[in-house]
Amino acid sequence: MRFRAESFSGYFRRSLFAIEANGGSMDAIERLAGREIDAAVLAEMVRAERETASAPVALRRARRSMMLALMERDIGGLASLDEICRAMTAFARLACSVAMRDAAQDLIEQFGRPCGADGRAQDLLAVMMGKGGADELNVSSDLDLVFVFREEGKTDARLPDGSNARRGSIDSSDFMHRLARKTIEALADITADGFVFRVDTRLRPNGDSGPLVIPLGMLEEYFYAQGREWERFAWLKGRVGADSGMAGADARADDETALARIVQPFVFRRYLDYEVFGALRDLHALIRQEARRRDARRQGQDVKLGRGGIREIEFAAQLFQIVRGGRDLDLRNPATLPTLAALSERGLLPAADVRILVDGYGFLRRVEHALQYREDEQTHRLPADPAIRADVAAMLAMTPEAFEQRLAGTLDAVERVFDQLLADPAEAGSDGESEVDTAQLDDRVGHRIQAMRDGSRYRAARPDARRAIEQLLSTAIAGQTSDDGMIRLIDLCETVCRRPGYLAILARYPQAFERVRRMLQQSRWAADYLNRHPIVLDELIAGDVLEQADYAQWAAQLHERLDDARLEDGPDIERQMDIAREARHAQAFRLLAQDLESAITVERLSDCLSEIADRVLDEAIGRVWSQLRKRHRDVPRFAAIAYGRLGGKELGYSSDLDLVFLYDDDDPAAQEAYLLLAQRLSNWLSTQTTAGVLYEIDLRLRPNGNAGLMVSSLRAFEEYQRESAWVWEHQALTRARFSAGERTIGERFEVFRRELLATPRDGDKLQTEVRSMRKRMHDGHPNRSRLFDIKHDSGGMVDIEFIVQYLVLRHGPQHPALLDNAGNIALLQRAGTVGLLDAALANRVADAYRYYRSIQHAIRLDGAEFARVDPQRVAQQVESVKGAWNAVLG
Repeated sequence: MRFRAESFSGYFRRSLFAIEANGGSMDAIERLAGREIDAAVLAEMVRAERETASAPVALRRARRSMMLALMERDIGGLASLDEICRAMTAFARLACSVAMRDAAQDLIEQFGRPCGADGRAQDLLAVMMGKGGADELNVSSDLDLVFVFREEGKTDARLPDGSNARRGSIDSSDFMHRLARKTIEALADITADGFVFRVDTRLRPNGDSGPLVIPLGMLEEYFYAQGREWERFAWLKGRVGADSGMAGADARADDETALARIVQPFVFRRYLDYEVFGALRDLHALIRQEARRRDARRQGQDVKLGRGGIREIEFAAQLFQIVRGGRDLDLRNPATLPTLAALSERGLLPAADVRILVDGYGFLRRVEHALQYREDEQTHRLPADPAIRADVAAMLAMTPEAFEQRLAGTLDAVERVFDQLLADPAEAGSDGESEVDTAQLDDRVGHRIQAMRDGSRYRAARPDARRAIEQLLSTAIAGQTSDDGMIRLIDLCETVCRRPGYLAILARYPQAFERVRRMLQQSRWAADYLNRHPIVLDELIAGDVLEQADYAQWAAQLHERLDDARLEDGPDIERQMDIAREARHAQAFRLLAQDLESAITVERLSDCLSEIADRVLDEAIGRVWSQLRKRHRDVPRFAAIAYGRLGGKELGYSSDLDLVFLYDDDDPAAQEAYLLLAQRLSNWLSTQTTAGVLYEIDLRLRPNGNAGLMVSSLRAFEEYQRESAWVWEHQALTRARFSAGERTIGERFEVFRRELLATPRDGDKLQTEVRSMRKRMHDGHPNRSRLFDIKHDSGGMVDIEFIVQYLVLRHGPQHPALLDNAGNIALLQRAGTVGLLDAALANRVADAYRYYRSIQHAIRLDGAEFARVDPQRVAQQVESVKGAWNAVLG
């Protein structure tokens, strides 16, 4: 035989006979099978066929040639699965477009061009569902289509050439229905040349009982009122594959955008939708039950719908997309294999399980193709007939024995992974809703559990939520959780018991729950944070929670997510504010997890928190400016200058942001515009939304404090600092830096800051001013306890900060290295190096500052209001700091 595929496929042999009977040449098929088949090759094939035949005939002949070439390439080992699927999908898009546009021209001549309510021409869009939307069509796929158009209207009976349509104007919906039917006929009718694609339109709203063509408004209303869980899975892969070409590329782009704004909120929810596990569990049970019934009636195995089949692999990928795609845009890829890879990278599925699914997908899809090659049938059933199974094995270049072993191993492995994924963790090893026995627990814990059970939240929760709570409590008790940890866990369960998605995270992922259990046991502040922001629990699922983040990449992803939050008439500002808050809380929580596992130092933690704040500020400035109606330029000449903890990169989890806003713009409208920007930006950052507060900000360090404008020109700021500022304002300037906005303003600010700090000063007068300010601060924070206040008491952190600030102001002109905003520890060491302070003492004070920060941090994690300790614990550090104070400030 000339072709390898002839030995296995009756369809192949019949097609060769038909080609020869019509005077065709086998050489063309052989040449085509010798090259990679892609979209360009297919387009040329269709173009050549259309030179001598109508569109429907040309498409059928092109399809036959393509099928023979793909079969020969695949069976001969020349083509990858990816090439086969992409070629089939590319041909589907091409065929649908040719058929639709050909039919549209005939209808336009009869009725004119269909328009919307505004009189603009509009297109019919063919949305490819399922594998067609993901470049995954198999070789004998049905083509699942949903036809949509913009809106109701009338056809314009006046044609572009000035003539009138033959039959006059009709409703645009009538026109679109006629066009859809003609398109389906052109693709699906069986003629002497065969068919192009079997077309299935049952995935449209209301299936066969619904209209064939749907205006976008009706689609949106359907999703809102009637959309079902399984339809979310179907529309996840939906992509526009073709249009009628009646309105132009810009109109198609607008309509695709409008369609995406309708579909995406339906498929991808804003929250983590773990409840979909239950819906998919029920759906899959029905599918598997039906597959078993078919297997019983007809011997064999369904490699698509049966146990361990292709559908289970696809569901495994889609499940996480539905659950998390609302927050993770990278999980919206409709293709199965890239999605599985993303799940592995994020630690959402174990790498070993992903390898099983990926390998199984490739193998089972090839088996599926081999079955369909035999007679060009849309079948997924591997018959029990040994001869047919041997042929399938041979098409895969395998012996029958090796094939059967691989098939059985693949189905078993995929089934195991999928069943584990869909298992209900609240029912595993549980007898109904059995409650934890509190008799053996500490009275405080037992009473708290009973109070929770008696409370309205627990009693109103769903049974599965109550089961999950009891399971979590049992697990925590078995893990010997402390009484404080148990109380905090009960508080958390009570907080989220009406939000079963969060309970599902903890119950479904034991490693995540174990980390939560330890966090609750270690830190009261962490427990409070979780209760305020339970959405951050999702971060614990990823296996990289203890790894350092790439904040440039994180900021880019945040920018993309904010861009995606839009309404029909512009950005969804409320949603953008929530997204920013959720993203910031999530990163803070990841750092908290690292912190409690001692995987990050306090210094590095503050650096990370400060970088997050800088990047969020930069994003917020751009967002708020773009929303101002009276902006006079596209990019604002505006900058946020960081002071205090943010300026010194010593930010804590809940630190305020001390900011000064500057602009450098001579436009007459500048001051008004930037004042409005500063006001809106402050609100954008500090407004309480359902996702909490982004940052509390403090603007009191601006020129003239609360009496001054919220924003100053750079020139006015410099003038104020030179002529009117108090010494304490120059002290604050020692740890100020550019944070966000226009970088050139930040550069000019830094040049000015160094120049000002390098101004020679009267030492005695400066010393008096600094000591006076330190006394006022001390008096403002009285400590009447017997404990030592690490921050405010004499010999504490504020003393060290004042020592450094004095050294910078007094000796910066002679020692420029002191002018750098390098942090208190580095500046102390520099002062010691140049002899401004005994070097050994400087190092001891630097160590004391580091030690104080670590103690302060640990105390705050435990939720204490004040960072105070037994004086004996810090006696040596206090002595060193007081010694330095006396040496420097007398």
